[in-house]
Amino acid sequence: MALKIRLRQHGRTNRSFFRLVVTDARSPRDGKYVEALGWYNPVEAEDDKKLFFKADRIQHWLNLGAELTESAASLIKKTSPEIIRAQTEKKLNSLAKAATKRKKKD
Repeated sequence: MALKIRLRQHGRTNRSFFRLVVTDARSPRDGKYVEALGWYNPVEAEDDKKLFFKADRIQHWLNLGAELTESAASLIKKTSPEIIRAQTEKKLNSLAKAATKRKKKD
């Protein structure tokens, strides 16, 4: 089961807010989810009430192999860039490891 961390839309017309959830990649945008990780309210005027998420749980799911969508990654990057930085370092290390493995094979 491929997991994604993405935004789930709630609210009414012109007053949307979003929940950050872990879900199966094949499920619809507003379908079932595994765990709610936080929320984002773009309508809110105060910055501290616009966005909330559980950084430790996001890191947990990323370590288990969940992937971030672009919109979720941009929101997380605003408040907690160390999570994104750790993920990019992890990807770069795995790519470098694979490249050295290919060089040894040749």
